[in-house]
Amino acid sequence: MLHAYTESGGTLSRMPDGADLAQAVWIDALRPTLAEAQAVAALGIDVPSLEDMEEIEISNRLYREGPLDYITVVLPGHSTANEPISGPVSFILSHDRLVTVRHHRARPFETYPNRADKTGPGCGSAHAIFLSLIEEITGRIADLLESVGRNLDQLGRTIHEPQHRQKSQDRLEVALRRLGREGHLIGILRLSLLTLDRAIGFYDQSDRKADKRLEPALKALRRDINALEVHTDFLSSRVAQATDLTLGMINLAQNATFRLLSVVTILFSPPLLIAAIYGMNFRVMPELQWAFGYPAALIAMVVSPIVVWLCIRWKNWL
Repeated sequence: MLHAYTESGGTLSRMPDGADLAQAVWIDALRPTLAEAQAVAALGIDVPSLEDMEEIEISNRLYREGPLDYITVVLPGHSTANEPISGPVSFILSHDRLVTVRHHRARPFETYPNRADKTGPGCGSAHAIFLSLIEEITGRIADLLESVGRNLDQLGRTIHEPQHRQKSQDRLEVALRRLGREGHLIGILRLSLLTLDRAIGFYDQSDRKADKRLEPALKALRRDINALEVHTDFLSSRVAQATDLTLGMINLAQNATFRLLSVVTILFSPPLLIAAIYGMNFRVMPELQWAFGYPAALIAMVVSPIVVWLCIRWKNWL
């Protein structure tokens, strides 16, 4: 699917399907078909395949080919089944045109066209659109990190909230799974920030930057990305701390359960011993002919666990 845009009056206007792509200042290719890739190639721009975009070598993600700069980053988004994923996005930048190639839905590409005149350096050129898109992406990552922070605050209250033991165990298990999801999202965002930082560094060293007025926006982007990287590391440490705390509380709850079972076992050991002794089938037993033997044995089996319980309470073992 191709979305082509032209710049008019400081805003982006969507071109109708089938329009001349040579008039577009930005072409957004979402899961392009072979025919769509050929239409873009007619402009002298080769569209990389998904396999090429997924190459992890920096030389395959950041390179120049004639008058074009190929910049590939990894961004969070959603698959065709609307599941959260992370995938590569390529920016192909020339002097007068920007082409983006992606195979998953990323929200910044959907929100930016309506905010092109309000984001970053605007949309007056392909380079300005590139930096504005990066700023929109950075803002989206910042929003996701803030959401993670709020979720961690809520999880912290959940973990520390006292409840019934069984409910507490279930609550801690749910919290542990949620912490795992938040940690996975933080990992995705950290990778995105790393690739964005490399992309901005590659672009900053380029001698093809068309307008020196973009320098302040470029420096501001680098500062924002570095700040978000620090924030991501802080959230990662919070997730690790909350995970350790949750596992510790789960262990404490399990230890309390085993301690209770141990006490119950100890309480019933004397009655079992008495019953075992008087259940032996020996011919000569001193209490065998005793008239009060049976009630005495019952009383001993009742009294013995009470004595053991009082000893445990006296020693503060429970």
